[in-house]
Amino acid sequence: MSDEELEAIRKRKMASLQQEALKEQAQEQAVVEAQAQKEAVLRQILSAEARARLSNIKMVKPQFAEQIEMQLIQLASSGRLRGKVTDEQLKALLVQLQEKERERKVTFR
Repeated sequence: MSDEELEAIRKRKMASLQQEALKEQAQEQAVVEAQAQKEAVLRQILSAEARARLSNIKMVKPQFAEQIEMQLIQLASSGRLRGKVTDEQLKALLVQLQEKERERKVTFR
């Protein structure tokens, strides 16, 4: 291989790596924007106490908190929420979701 061929291969590889980096950056940006939108919606529909409770849950059970957030956003987007969700309403929702989760668990002895 000549120096020119090696240089052409290097340039193609560098262009490929740059393109992959741009794609990754765009994906990360999309994730950040989606997260910001989700947080903005949650700020609008949750009271301060409910947000604090949800953030505490997120530290302990991130998937469960994500499930709750998505359900709240769906309720808000469908127009079934009237005003902000209070801490008491969030507690009731948590109880309902925990009961459903317990029903799915199967134990073998």
